Amino acid sequence: MTDIEISRMYEAKEIGKIAKGLGILDKDMIPYGKDKAKIDLRALEGKEEKGSLILVTAVNPTPYGEGKTTVSIGLLDSLCKLGKKATASLREPSLGPVFGLKGGATGGGYAQVMPMDEINLHFTGDLHAITSANNLLSAAIDNHIMQGNELGIDINRIEFRRSMDMNDRALRSVIVANGKNNGVPREEHFQITAASEVMSILCLSTSMEDLKKRLGSIFIGYSIQGNMLFARDLKVEGAMAVLLKTAINPNLVQTLFGNPVFIHGGPFANIAHGCSSVLATKMALTYGDYVVTEAGFGADLGAEKFFDIKCRSAKLMPKCVVLVATMRGLKYHGGAIKEDVEKENLEALEKGLKNLKIHVENLQKYHVPIIVTLNHFSKDTEKEIELLSHYCQSENLVFAMCDSYTQGEDGAIDLAEQVIDAIQKESHFEPLYELSTGIVEKIITVATQIYRANGVEISPKAEEKIALLEKNGYGNLPICIAKTQYSLSDDAKKLQIDEPFTIKVKDVILYNGAGFITVILGNIMTMPGLPKVPNYLEIDIDDNGLITGIF
Repeated sequence: MTDIEISRMYEAKEIGKIAKGLGILDKDMIPYGKDKAKIDLRALEGKEEKGSLILVTAVNPTPYGEGKTTVSIGLLDSLCKLGKKATASLREPSLGPVFGLKGGATGGGYAQVMPMDEINLHFTGDLHAITSANNLLSAAIDNHIMQGNELGIDINRIEFRRSMDMNDRALRSVIVANGKNNGVPREEHFQITAASEVMSILCLSTSMEDLKKRLGSIFIGYSIQGNMLFARDLKVEGAMAVLLKTAINPNLVQTLFGNPVFIHGGPFANIAHGCSSVLATKMALTYGDYVVTEAGFGADLGAEKFFDIKCRSAKLMPKCVVLVATMRGLKYHGGAIKEDVEKENLEALEKGLKNLKIHVENLQKYHVPIIVTLNHFSKDTEKEIELLSHYCQSENLVFAMCDSYTQGEDGAIDLAEQVIDAIQKESHFEPLYELSTGIVEKIITVATQIYRANGVEISPKAEEKIALLEKNGYGNLPICIAKTQYSLSDDAKKLQIDEPFTIKVKDVILYNGAGFITVILGNIMTMPGLPKVPNYLEIDIDDNGLITGIF
């Protein structure tokens, strides 16, 4: 059965009962139908965060994904099955992957959140609100230029970009204001909403006041005189905040087994910071004793940004890390071609263990207990499982199986028990680098210690921007590196790290409102394109309004 067929076998509980089970009052719940709701930020007032935070991350993925969300949901369900008061804080899906290559982001099999089709599509409208707020600022910039340009905006040095929640490579570089009376023509660049600064701002804000301040701090570009300009100079932050006044409230849904999940915010981890919102995480930590969260793609991206950006910004103290591995992912990074990753291949698996080893070593640098888990697929063989298990044993790594996809709440009991044990150990979390170090030094630290590069090559364009940022006092921000998710390097085809390589920095962009500097590596695009065989070919709706297909 497909995921959507499995989801229809279960009936969602009234969302009010899910909220009540957490201790959330009716007055703080904003229902969106019977099965989903937003939770007003008043629910955090006067409350303390009591929960233990558990991060789920992974090895570098195959193009199909390795099931971090499935493991996260399965772990939550199994913790609840063991009698723990647990919840989760997960990202909400973007329409780009849903209709593109990777598909939806609501888990799979018997480890899903409901209603999976609505969550994967428009959900409560958060991404549309973010897109609108983003493009209001873009419209204000171009309108200001046309109406006399009092600020002296240099149209060749505008850094802020329009956004759209869809994969559309045709919008990567366009000319706007073409034709008579349409404004001042200039080159413009769209990025997917999940990569926008407004998305990151929503996810890192701690209140409406903080949100508005961050929106006003968005760096839009330079004036002709060389002065830095911000959204507050256009007096647009108030209107942007109005568009986000509902979107800032975390969303509450449930798993197939009726366990609570906060789904809020959806920045990509390859081109943004890859974590659910701080407010959803704090809400979960306030009302749950065990909180499962995930960071996108492999640990070189998602986990690094979770630790060095989100935890630092929100003063979060993670208690343990679950590192998800799959046989197909390890074999893929051990030399097996994409089409053969489901076939038994012990040689490729053994070589691919190097990828697992690097991620474990990287995570150890943050001084948080680690559990390696195998997201089990039906085509995994006993010999492959034995090889992985013996490797973990030889490296003194805690290892657990996870089969939530086929077994639901019973599928991650072993993992849940290991997590409960790990939380009892001391976590001495600390970020990888100090903010006081220079921008280049921070890039070198991540490139050499996490990606295992032997050096960094910075383009003249990026060098010039870095010098300007440091001159203007922005050198003490954390960095958010945008690179391919498929490799530890900046080359998507370099799956095996056998030879020395250099990281190439193409550009840097100040995300002042979000509070970090985005560093663009290699050929990564902030607006993805659709694949040759897009996922939308598998999605349809029948005459009765019933959605069919594969999410």
